Amino acid sequence: MTYVKSETHPPLAPRRRSRTPLLIAGVVVLGLVAAVAGPAVAMAGELPRNTYVAGIHIGGLAPAHAHARLTSELAARAARPIAVTAGEKTTPVTPGDAGLAFDIPGTVADAHGGVVTSLRSLFARRDIPLRLTVDEDRLKASVAGIAEGVDRPAKQGGILYRGTTPRVVAPADGRAVDRAAAATGLRQAYLDGAQAVTFRIAVVEPRATAEEMRRFAQSTAAGAVGPITLTNGGRSAELPAGVVAANLRFLPDEQGELKARFNARKALRGVEDRLVDAAKAPKDASFKIVKGKPVVVPSQTGQGVDAAALKTSVEEAVTGGGSRTVEVSFTTSEPELTTEKAEKLGIVEKVSTFTTQHPCCAPRVTNIHTIADILDNHLVMPGETFSLNGTVGRRDTARGFVSAPMISGGRFVNDVGGGISQFVTTMFNAVFFGGFEDVQHMAHIYYISRYPAGRESTVSYPQPDFRWKNDSKYGVLVTTSYTSTSVTVTFWSTKRWDIEAESSGPYDVRTAEPITDSGPDCIPMAGAQGFSIDVTRVFKKDGKETRREKFHTRYAPEPVLTCE
Repeated sequence: MTYVKSETHPPLAPRRRSRTPLLIAGVVVLGLVAAVAGPAVAMAGELPRNTYVAGIHIGGLAPAHAHARLTSELAARAARPIAVTAGEKTTPVTPGDAGLAFDIPGTVADAHGGVVTSLRSLFARRDIPLRLTVDEDRLKASVAGIAEGVDRPAKQGGILYRGTTPRVVAPADGRAVDRAAAATGLRQAYLDGAQAVTFRIAVVEPRATAEEMRRFAQSTAAGAVGPITLTNGGRSAELPAGVVAANLRFLPDEQGELKARFNARKALRGVEDRLVDAAKAPKDASFKIVKGKPVVVPSQTGQGVDAAALKTSVEEAVTGGGSRTVEVSFTTSEPELTTEKAEKLGIVEKVSTFTTQHPCCAPRVTNIHTIADILDNHLVMPGETFSLNGTVGRRDTARGFVSAPMISGGRFVNDVGGGISQFVTTMFNAVFFGGFEDVQHMAHIYYISRYPAGRESTVSYPQPDFRWKNDSKYGVLVTTSYTSTSVTVTFWSTKRWDIEAESSGPYDVRTAEPITDSGPDCIPMAGAQGFSIDVTRVFKKDGKETRREKFHTRYAPEPVLTCE
């Protein structure tokens, strides 16, 4: 066998790769980096390119220049009022008044960026949001000022009484501006450049519903009213059912539960003196006239029923939890009119006085003297309206009034208290010359010669009343005096006006036909002409006329009445 020896070849050496492409790529990358980094390095200290704030281009600017540009171009927007609508009302709000301003330094600081940011800004727009500075106290105050004109508290309603019958006063929804949301909305509107914003208004519901009140009125409130007896040892006084009802309410508390509320202080008027020893009771300050000048008689602290304790006892009683006989407790009680209050009323001088004359000794004179005694030293507080019927009430024999002639239905009739129009006319003239406001007066149907024509007033009960208002800032002390043939009313206060009266004299004179009548109640009438007259009240201060007030009166002719 022939063997053939094979040849062995050495392995081939590996082929070397060319480095040229890598070098080229590296050069390209380095070139790009140089191309980009070069401008970035060149921009050191400037804001990145393509940077905007509120649409204003600040890229490439030094921070100080960017600050100046933003301040200038945002100036109008920064001060532009925002129309705020809340409910039916729109109110312009100046940003500065609301504590809002742009934070330009903070915004420019946010616009800074590093190399990466600078690289990105070469290829894309970059928007930086505006920053704000907010004075939270001023913003809250601005929102509150608008809200106060819109907010309406819920009407809570409750249960009160008509007579002794419970009556539901229905509750009603209220409304309120959501103040936190309003502040956020106003802030955002300013930031966004919006020229108007609407505040959200929420419904404020009452604490109890009308249906709950109706059920309560039919159950608890219906049985709550009845007399309550107040005792103090051997003394006692009753609060009648009507007085209890007039001073009792059921109102919802914070949880919506209807609770009794009793006005004990008001209910005690007229009965407290039956429970307290007069010697221990508090005494109001008063006035006396000394040598033609008013002088304050000091008040005295005394003992009075503890109204707070009585309030609690009555509220327990009317809801079934307490006795309707209450042993009252006492506390130190200040008078309503203290010496200090009296001294501040400005009652320092005589401001007007008037006297009318009348024949002696008729029954009507008794009535004139009686009402003068009742109203002597009567005090009318600043802003108070004096009502003769409200102060004196129905004239009755228990207080000394007697039956005397008065005009009713065009005839003279006898009635208890007849003739007190003489006093009313006298007081009307004190009001007239004192410069106080005439609220209600009515002249007699016929002219009565003892009175100044056009400056007189009649009165009856309950109407017509005689009312006047103390329209000054001072108190008015009314004093009265009389003789057998005259009555005088004087007002003491601080003088404001010099008053003059001007009269037109009678005109449009008329006469009535004579008539006859019969019967035991017939009172003869002498007859008098009817006429019209105008009286003008002239107000003067420091000798200069300030205004005029005209009073027109039309008297009917009084017929001659013969009683057969």
